[in-house]
Amino acid sequence: MEQKRPNRAKLFSLRYLVYDFVKASAALPGMIWLRPRWRFESKAARKFIRGGALLIANHSGFFDPVNVMFAVWYRRHHFVCSREFFDSKARWWFERFMCIPIDRQNFNFGSLREITDELRNGALVSIFPEGHINDGSGDLSAFKSGPVLIALQGKVPIVPVYVRPKERFWNRVTFVIGEPIDLIARYGRRPPMSEIDAIAEELHRKEEALKQIAYQKRR
Repeated sequence: MEQKRPNRAKLFSLRYLVYDFVKASAALPGMIWLRPRWRFESKAARKFIRGGALLIANHSGFFDPVNVMFAVWYRRHHFVCSREFFDSKARWWFERFMCIPIDRQNFNFGSLREITDELRNGALVSIFPEGHINDGSGDLSAFKSGPVLIALQGKVPIVPVYVRPKERFWNRVTFVIGEPIDLIARYGRRPPMSEIDAIAEELHRKEEALKQIAYQKRR
């Protein structure tokens, strides 16, 4: 699938001034604290993510957006989040970090269009398809079908990422990057709605496979 490359002028846009300043300031302390290590599903997964793409990741804690930003450190992330956060005192920060608010109880065309507009403009949009923080057991909750619809409508690949967080403060955070998944190449531009849930289940299985890589012991 041909992807749009980010507009070079946009790389220095004032729109991202706060985002870039905070990200640059937190880079060194974050690296010291997380001590991150990267693993990849394959050689194809090692390639830098270019142009519009939808990143999906597991959701095990409130620190996950920071983890995901470190996992794919070379791109700006537009996180999809609940509109409830935009009704709080933290609204200013969510706006400066380019978050996209959605109503989880009433996901409508307006929300979908805002997300797909960013994707078609070459942005990386990140989303947690479980829809909520899981129960802490390490088991992945079922994936919502929304990310499938978003990727199809935005005509972009899905990049699966699994984050193995710290279990103790001296542990390292492990990021596992999966191969981009081109849904349109596999299923066509408009697969029937009956297949959407099946595709979401396939993405869930992919995330489970990345989880196994995250917990493998290296010799």
